Amino acid sequence: MKAYEIVYIFDSQVPEERIQEKLDRYHTQLGGEITALDQWGRRQLAFPIRKRTAGIYVVAQFRAPAESLPEFERLLKLDEELLRYLIVLHEGEPTASMSIATRQPKREDGDDDDDDRDDEERS
Repeated sequence: MKAYEIVYIFDSQVPEERIQEKLDRYHTQLGGEITALDQWGRRQLAFPIRKRTAGIYVVAQFRAPAESLPEFERLLKLDEELLRYLIVLHEGEPTASMSIATRQPKREDGDDDDDDRDDEERS
């Protein structure tokens, strides 16, 4: 079994309980195990998708046999309330520890804390 990561973007009008039901149904179809699940919540889309400007983002990491992915993707394509999805091979840390909601914002002057070290070296 290989490790994968999937990003779901659901229609922002879908209730949270219904999204959880859909995720449970999707993940039982996989025949693998979910290793991490991170719900990012409602976010503004970079461009409209099916005339929607916002979506609910969910990121999941899972282990599953490669043979189960075609049927899994067919199930996802049939769901009208799922605006987009992307499945990639996972090669890193679990998503829950690095959610975009917990990342440090950049300072207003455009300097990162790491750049301070470079300034000291230049002096």
